[in-house]
Amino acid sequence: MTSSYSAFAPIYDELMNDIPYDAYVELLDLASAGVFGKKVLDIGCGTGLLSAMLAKKGAKVTGVDLSADMLEVAAHRAQSLSLDIEFIEQPMQQLDVGDTFDAAVISIDSLNYVIRQADVEETFRRIYSALNKGGVLLFDVHSLFKMDEIFLEGPFIFDNQRITYVWQTAPGDELHSIYSELAFFVKQEDGSYRRFNEVHMQRSFAVPEYVQMLEEAGFQIERIFADWEDEAPDEESERIFFQARK
Repeated sequence: MTSSYSAFAPIYDELMNDIPYDAYVELLDLASAGVFGKKVLDIGCGTGLLSAMLAKKGAKVTGVDLSADMLEVAAHRAQSLSLDIEFIEQPMQQLDVGDTFDAAVISIDSLNYVIRQADVEETFRRIYSALNKGGVLLFDVHSLFKMDEIFLEGPFIFDNQRITYVWQTAPGDELHSIYSELAFFVKQEDGSYRRFNEVHMQRSFAVPEYVQMLEEAGFQIERIFADWEDEAPDEESERIFFQARK
């Protein structure tokens, strides 16, 4: 993954406006028996959109992300909405927040950016330590079907008249991983276009592997479902959700 999101961060929300973050709030609200008054850890929080939505519901939110540029956008969002959200810059596999929480969430395949299995395992261990007894972890990942087949159907082209990108994909070095190169063209006020490039790496694991990693960290699996629906994953599911309890 690129080391800086300085160009990407300002347009991130526009590219993600079809993501049903409100559904994520509802899922976490249900898993936590209500988020009002609960301490919630938003891991891989990006520009803080989900953090802000949870804070508006009365949660006490701490957002964590490895990108200072993303967190700058998140902090501005929280300030503009008069929301008291703490943001911490650190990779999730190095999570060290100095507090305990009632719930943790890793939304919109953020965990897939952790490539090494040992780092995924460490992420789960650190989240487990950061949760109060009975605390819940909710996250989603790309399915192996999406990683191994759908992503490799590229290149993909996006154009909304202001932002255009060309997304080229190739198998990564690790099993069930994807290497992506994206060329962005962003229209400026004078009508010209500014170009910048992004390189991303993502990796996923089979559902039984995630279950084993979670259980080895101490979690109890409560629910596994797919594609925003209350249904078990099948061979063509694209997004797999896990709900686990300490």
